[in-house]
This record gives sequence, C-alpha cells and structure tokens, in this order.
Amino acid sequence: MSNLQKYKVGDELVISYSKDFDGNDTFYITDYVRRSALFWLFLIFVIIAVAIGRWQGMASLLGMGVSFLVIFKFILPKIYAGSDPVQIAILGSLVIIPATFLLSHGVNRKTVIAVVGTLISLIVTGILANAFVEATKLTGFASEEAGFLQAYKPGLIDFKGLLLAGIIIGVLGVLDDITISQSAIVQQLKEANPKLKAGELYKKAMAVGKDHIASMVNTLVLVYTGAALPLLLIFIDNPHPFSEIINYEIIADEVVRTLVGSIGLILAVSITTFIASLAAEK
Repeated sequence: MSNLQKYKVGDELVISYSKDFDGNDTFYITDYVRRSALFWLFLIFVIIAVAIGRWQGMASLLGMGVSFLVIFKFILPKIYAGSDPVQIAILGSLVIIPATFLLSHGVNRKTVIAVVGTLISLIVTGILANAFVEATKLTGFASEEAGFLQAYKPGLIDFKGLLLAGIIIGVLGVLDDITISQSAIVQQLKEANPKLKAGELYKKAMAVGKDHIASMVNTLVLVYTGAALPLLLIFIDNPHPFSEIINYEIIADEVVRTLVGSIGLILAVSITTFIASLAAEK
C-alpha cells in the first residue's frame, strides 16, 4: 500500500506504551518526531527575514510574535471558555492590527492610514460574512474538528460564530499587505507631485491598486484552494452533479470564506486609497 508507513534505522519516533489484558507490556509506534525539522525550518525563516529585511525584518518577526501571543493567550482561551467567537476575534484584531502595523512599518502617517483602512475593511467584511453565513444556513459543523470539539465541549462553543471568527482572522492576515501598499503609493505620488489633488491621487493610486486586487485575490483563492485540495477532489469523476456538490456545507464553507475574503480585499484597496488621498491633500 502506498500510504503504509515504512520506518528505517535512525528514524526518531514517538513510542506509546500500554499493557494488554494479560499484563504484558505492549509498545507501538505512534508517530514521527518532527520537532527538530520544524525548528530548523523556523530558524531558516528567521535568518532570511533578518538578513534581507534587517531591522524591519526583525520588527515584523516581533509583530508576528504579538499576533501569536494574542491568538493563543486571548482569542483561543476565550472562545474555548464559551465566549462569543466574533466579539473575541474583533477584540483580538483591535490589538493585533495596530501592534503589528506599527512594529513592522513604524509610527507614521502611512501606517496610521493603513490601520484605519484595515479596521474599516475588517468591519465591512465581518458584516458581509455574517450576512452570508446566515443566508447560506451554515452551521460551522462541517469539519471533523468541530465534531470533536462538540463531543468534548457540548453546547459550550458557538460553532457558527467560530466560523465567522475564522473568516475575520483569515482576512486580517492579508489586509496588512494591501492597505500599507496603497497608503505608501498615495504618499509617494504626493511627494513626486505635490500639486496633485485628492481626486487625481485616488485615480492614479487605484490604477496600481487594480493590479494589487488582481494579484491578491488570485493569491487568496490559491491559498484557500491549497488548504482544501483533498476536499476539492470530490469534484473529480463524481457521479453527483455540480449543483449538488456545491451545496454540501463543507464546500459552501470554503466558497463563502474565499468570496467574502476577496470582497474584503477589494474594498480595502478602495477604502484605504480614499482615506490616504484625502489625508495627503490636507
């Protein structure tokens, strides 16, 4: 069988121990030890980020650390304890956005505009996600993980809210790039030609922003596609019609997640460019 694990001398393995009904010791292989490989991969990532990005690279790593700290010390424990996932995700985002933006890009007008644009875009995305999660009657129980959580913590976690929180945090991860870029473009245009008015700045910056939209939406779709690749194999040589398969909740989850995230990105470009153009004129 192609999926049968083959072990060889020198492999680091996780060994489990138990006793059988007769009291004999039983040892069996549970998994590989992956910590060393993960550590080296992380070390390579840090070295490259610092070597190329220098101080800004170090600051972005610090910002990443803040994000993980907020997620693992605030967002996840609160959701696990039964708090409203959407409220907790928004509160966590209010800490992550300014902290990571200011650490990565410095304290300046460009960064402040990007923070404001991101917050507004995130609110609009959250409203849109809530509307279409309700419209498509998604329950949040499509994944195996949700089933395990429901069995372990019955009735405590709001799984529909958890789905919404996941969409919000997922979009937040890609808004940084698009909003800071558009804010920087407007700033550079104004410095190159101080006579440009807000309307002209918006028009010129949006010409670049449209390229950003095309590339970032494609990136977002590919990211979600890569994560759901085993799931998408359902569409290959399936006797059921497309209209039936697309209606499965596990598929509808990904469709809503991808489209809402893409709409959020498109709006973020326009909103941030508009704010930056007004600020630049003043």
